[in-house]
Amino acid sequence: MENDTTPQDASRPLTNRIALVAGATRGAGRALAVELGRAGATVYVTGRTTRDRVSEVGRATETIEETAELIDAAGGTGIAVPTDHLDEDQVRALVERIDREQGRLDILVNDLWGGEHLLVGSVFGKKSWDTPLADGLRILELGVRSHVITAALALPLLVRSDAPLLVEVTDGTAEFNRRYRDNLYYDLAKTAPIRIAYGLGEELAEYGGTAVSVTPGFLRSEQMLAHFGVTEENWRDAAAKEPDFAIAESPYYLARGVAALAADAERAARWNRKSASSAELAKVYGVRDVDGSRPDAWAYFTDKFDGKPGAPDDYR
Repeated sequence: MENDTTPQDASRPLTNRIALVAGATRGAGRALAVELGRAGATVYVTGRTTRDRVSEVGRATETIEETAELIDAAGGTGIAVPTDHLDEDQVRALVERIDREQGRLDILVNDLWGGEHLLVGSVFGKKSWDTPLADGLRILELGVRSHVITAALALPLLVRSDAPLLVEVTDGTAEFNRRYRDNLYYDLAKTAPIRIAYGLGEELAEYGGTAVSVTPGFLRSEQMLAHFGVTEENWRDAAAKEPDFAIAESPYYLARGVAALAADAERAARWNRKSASSAELAKVYGVRDVDGSRPDAWAYFTDKFDGKPGAPDDYR
């Protein structure tokens, strides 16, 4: 199927575009899928938690079917495909289905993770040699191997697009992640997607493609809200327990920036091989978070770690 050349509605610039958001069950992945759909895209959403099965993350409260329904409600087309991206056969079947049904793929968002349940007990505050080896290796599988498998199997379809876009989602910008990220396993898992985007940006350039790594700031995901015992409506109450949470942002802040990037005809020149935060995308594209603010968590944390702390509201 050839790329559709029908004139686009300015409010739906991704109409006729085909996207895959790998890891769209909750958090940034869900919001990214919804915002791409809101901009008009047909979005395939994958994950391991469905209405019939719960992944090792252990949350039955968010499913990929629900994500697809949210895309539909936003005006896009959502297609949920249960997929474990560490299973090569499942990923091949997913790519073959997209090829069969659409004939191409224009946007690949690699938001695969699902390792939060391993961090508190096995990673944070521990030397790497005190992290159970099985947990450390699982973090690398979830945060690195899954990304590599998905890119390797999906890029032959992605390069059929007239403007292929690969978005690698991680935690931290390239600049910030020059700092050690607490533990060897976590550091590798959150630095690797930045390098994946850099390297694949080199390979996609001859196809007019763009590969960029993006990061939210302190994310108010469903899982993080539950951790602090708050909701999106009263999330600021959590700052009493964790003052840094006052800089937190909703998943839709990053998602709005990525949707604008996806619609940017100049994105290759602006972003290929680069790393960008939600705040940097917001500044370029003029988007705001759901509360109208523009938080810059990485600027806040950089200043804090450099001994120049300010109040979180100074960075909103």
